[in-house]
Amino acid sequence: MRTYFDHAATSPMPPDVLDAYTAELRRAANPSSLHAEGQAARMRIEQAREDIARAVGASTPAEVVLTSGGTEADNLAIKGLWRLRNADVGSAGDASSGEEPSGGEHSSPPRPRILISAIEHPAVSEAADWLTGLGAEVVRIPVDADGRLDLAAYEAALTADPDRTALVSVMAANNEIGTVQPIAEVAALARAHRVPVHTDAVQAFGQLPLDFAAVGVDAMTVTAHKIGGPVGIGALVLGRDLAPEPVLHGGGQERSVRSGTLDVAGAVAFAAAATSATADLPARAGHMAALRDRLIDGITAAVPEAELSGPPGAGRLPNNVHFVFPGCEGDTLIFGFDAAGFATSAGSACSAGVSRPSEVLLACGRDEPTARACQRFTLGPETSEADVDRLLAALPEIVVRARRAGMASGAPA
Repeated sequence: MRTYFDHAATSPMPPDVLDAYTAELRRAANPSSLHAEGQAARMRIEQAREDIARAVGASTPAEVVLTSGGTEADNLAIKGLWRLRNADVGSAGDASSGEEPSGGEHSSPPRPRILISAIEHPAVSEAADWLTGLGAEVVRIPVDADGRLDLAAYEAALTADPDRTALVSVMAANNEIGTVQPIAEVAALARAHRVPVHTDAVQAFGQLPLDFAAVGVDAMTVTAHKIGGPVGIGALVLGRDLAPEPVLHGGGQERSVRSGTLDVAGAVAFAAAATSATADLPARAGHMAALRDRLIDGITAAVPEAELSGPPGAGRLPNNVHFVFPGCEGDTLIFGFDAAGFATSAGSACSAGVSRPSEVLLACGRDEPTARACQRFTLGPETSEADVDRLLAALPEIVVRARRAGMASGAPA
């Protein structure tokens, strides 16, 4: 019997979402076509957009820009907003030089700075770093030992040079250790200086209430496969007054900021998953939080030297459990759990297969051996007390074997 504890990587598609998906796959039409089939597909796209908008608290369905997933949405937000905010910088100089464009024309001053947290997903941090080749200046805001953004450091960085700051991007909740970030406070501080804010809410969606209109951000990334939808469909929720420079060029779909033929089946299934994940969110989150705490308490009792990463209780996602097991390698633990019938992870699935310490734990002040000794367990709607108890029963022996393997390889304890 196998048990799935890796919902943060991808959450299985429930039957009602799968039914909606496969039913739509049997239809054939391009929603940009003018014939009856095409216009019917367009209507289904717009209904899906409306359902997604309702689930994320958007003011209007027009704020939902459909993408191929979270990575594309993050790249569109970071690259597109930076280019938008630096659009008037002349070609004779670059965003970092402050030179005027040729011909003596006046332009808006450059805004090269991008403020991000030190524990952003690579889709944000690497997109920001890529922009340094165009003159961007990336400022990483530190976090505390639990991975929570240092608000004082953020405010100091923001107010140090707001007129040269293009945007801020802080994730709603961390994908590895589950720490929930103070996004409303981040947005309020940036709004006072008219700096747009993006938040990657991929892990928070379906776990925490999201209200795009109320929280005050300008752009928010969500994706389907973390909430039981299909892989390959996501959205950038984007304020109506923003028109980021496109990353993809073509037919001008999606407010002319994201070209490409729309995935009708993906959008319909995404909407079904979003509706299901948010309809009974308090009950679902409460169920998972209780199981989360049961697992945390059980691991602490079974392996007293194990250390919880991230904050306890309401400060972390309801489905996230992340521990450091001293003397163990994360990959060795994965193999041990896998052999015992449990699917777990050592961190972000986007870095799976790459043996390196967790950048998140390093940013939280952990040393490299500790940052290699972690294991993430993420729960889903179908996770039961029996599943948790089976994992806890298998845990001590898996840790012992992983520690022996570490000692044999010479890894520090």
